[in-house]
Amino acid sequence: MPSSVDAYWLALRRVAGLGPRTAKLLLEKFGPAERIFAASQSEIESAGVGSRVANALAQFRNFEPLDRELCELPHLGARLVRWTDEDYPPNLRQIADPPPYLFVRGSTPLIERRMVAVVGARAASDAGKRMAERIGLELAAKGFTVVSGLARGIDGCAHQGALDADGRTIAVLGCGIDVVYPPEHRKLADSIIEKNGALMTELPLGMEPMGENFPARNRILSGLCLGVVIVEAAEKSGSLITARMALEQNRQVFAVPGSPLTGKTRGSNRLIRDGAILVECVDDIIDELKPQLADPAVAPTPPNPAETPAPSRIVQRQAVAEPVEESITEANAIMMQLKTSQKLHVDAIIEACGLDARIVLRLLLELELKGLVAQHPGKLFSLA
Repeated sequence: MPSSVDAYWLALRRVAGLGPRTAKLLLEKFGPAERIFAASQSEIESAGVGSRVANALAQFRNFEPLDRELCELPHLGARLVRWTDEDYPPNLRQIADPPPYLFVRGSTPLIERRMVAVVGARAASDAGKRMAERIGLELAAKGFTVVSGLARGIDGCAHQGALDADGRTIAVLGCGIDVVYPPEHRKLADSIIEKNGALMTELPLGMEPMGENFPARNRILSGLCLGVVIVEAAEKSGSLITARMALEQNRQVFAVPGSPLTGKTRGSNRLIRDGAILVECVDDIIDELKPQLADPAVAPTPPNPAETPAPSRIVQRQAVAEPVEESITEANAIMMQLKTSQKLHVDAIIEACGLDARIVLRLLLELELKGLVAQHPGKLFSLA
């Protein structure tokens, strides 16, 4: 017998042949995982499970390594969120094959339903990266949780954009919760956790990233969200798998158009041709999601001011009209600094203007959208 009932939950994904759809079936039939393992083979079969899997489940006794795995979680700052827990993501519970549990590092409220995924090419263009960062920033500033996969390229930029807005972002991993992939995103992963975001996975501790893990990871990524935004995807991109899964889960699919002269956007352009919503700005996303946002169950989770003061300030600045003179004065201060140099790093602009970083980022975005400022790789800005 295991030393913790949570070991029964881990066992749901370690029994040979028992996948997430069957796990959901059993959880709906028997309730908590420990009741499933207390059932006889005939009772399990009567729930609609094949005899081979039912026998493997009834005979399962290898709980010792699962107990050891659970003992490691506190040392990693991680926790187990089970399908029956109140903080299990409600959007994810709706899909046909939800994970019976999630390993989670971070403090963001998982019951938040206003989540949007932003994914795309790993070898993204500079324009694609800037667009992903902009979408992540604007979504987070408007109170959405930005979800992505921590991958190189578009994913990393979407996470970073949300962090720049001091918003919430979740990274869904295709490896164990104790593994960061790619390794150069370790600092980004730490920032996500530090800024009240989260890392999550259904995979066991120590699991290295392998190709076969990512399609299953993608169903979680899309399942968490109201919609999925594709920013740059080639014809055989993994992002197209995410888009397909989103459609199967009755989620909205969005795509940013790109030049037909580059192969980087053929997949995303095809999505638009096939009915995905074309995205040129964040308002295109929000307008399409308005019917779902009107549902009281999708109301934003109020942040704890003691833990996350920045997002509440951002939302408040947008919800309550600020003095026009103040906004103009701050924008003029930024423009004056940009006149002094061909290109300035965002940190230099923030320091020179003496303004809050969130205000500078928001105003730079507004000035860029008006065609007054241009952004360059490396977070450099200049007058347009």
